[in-house]
Amino acid sequence: MLPTFSTRTQWDLRETAYAAALRHARSQPQPIFDLTASNPTTCGFVYDDSHWRELLHAPECRIYEPNPQGLRSAREAVAKYYQEATGADPDPDSIVLTTSTSEAYSFLFRLLCDHGDEVLIAQPSYPLFEFLADLDHVRLVSYPLFYDHGWHLDLAALRERITPRTRAIVVVQPNNPTGHFTKKAERRELEVICEQYGLALIVDEVFLDHAPDSSGRGLSKNGSFATDKHPALTFILSGLSKVSALPQMKVAWMLCLGPQDVLQQARSRLEIIADTFLSMNAPIQHALSGMLASRSVMQRQILERTQANLAELDRQLQTQTMISRLTVEAGWYAVLRVPALGSVDAAAIRLLETERVLVHPGHFYGFAGDGWLVVSLLPPQAEFREGAMRLVQFFQSPSAPESLR
Repeated sequence: MLPTFSTRTQWDLRETAYAAALRHARSQPQPIFDLTASNPTTCGFVYDDSHWRELLHAPECRIYEPNPQGLRSAREAVAKYYQEATGADPDPDSIVLTTSTSEAYSFLFRLLCDHGDEVLIAQPSYPLFEFLADLDHVRLVSYPLFYDHGWHLDLAALRERITPRTRAIVVVQPNNPTGHFTKKAERRELEVICEQYGLALIVDEVFLDHAPDSSGRGLSKNGSFATDKHPALTFILSGLSKVSALPQMKVAWMLCLGPQDVLQQARSRLEIIADTFLSMNAPIQHALSGMLASRSVMQRQILERTQANLAELDRQLQTQTMISRLTVEAGWYAVLRVPALGSVDAAAIRLLETERVLVHPGHFYGFAGDGWLVVSLLPPQAEFREGAMRLVQFFQSPSAPESLR
């Protein structure tokens, strides 16, 4: 008799045409110009390896001091980061360390939701949320971002989607992949809605430090929800993956804010959830202060790379009229509008097969309809330049699907 699997994992596991094309392309000797690369550790940035070795070989790394929220010294390091980066002054006791923002989401879904409860989340957005929600028996309900000389939250549509089962609103700011930065008026309205309906607000700020202004400086001092007063229960998520370009270190956190009575209840319950797993390891917690202190070196490299690649993309797009780029406010991605006369999956597959250029179709992120491509601005500049040139040429060449020419 065969074992029975959980309904939580009843996903369609069949290989898509896109995945099959990518598998085949990777089996061939010719290089792929990967315009989806988003792992900073494989994109040619310079890391101070001796610094990490020194941090992880400190004697205290051998000591195990289990704490559900994370070591006090590590939480103080996170609080110091917020002081320096945003001007906020959080209480270290309001911080809970996790191994990833994915784990933080799971903790919060378990804290806030019963089986079948709903969480509102903007679309387009990162596709990982669907799997996290499935695993915790939470139903995601999307509300739209719309584009009009920049991205905006459709707050009227958000209100229409609130039901008696709604428990929280998720905001990713800056959004991945659109780069949308939540405006002050939008933030005020979100807080009003959460207070009115008794909802929690979950704010994912992993890309906050990658929001340059025209002078090249970060926008985080003006942008973080950590600087606001919160009339509703609010959880702010971030981590080393983007802050210090160290996804392999597996360190994230949530900052818990809101009215004291409900906040205390939330923190007490989160402590038990975190204590059940005790997933943070000691060496990383002891090294966290040093890893955060060196973040500016990596952020500067990434800023230079993304700005250079964005300028190169714009230079390539000036040579044609079929592709347009949407405004990039923050983050590592650019969204492209391409002719929507045929399947964007077919175009992406044909682009990979004929030009060896890898891009993401927009529907991966919840873009409605065809005609959307998403490219990363993180690849090495020479690879990005060649990939962007081939992409532009593709949409003007016989290699493109007939319906796109």
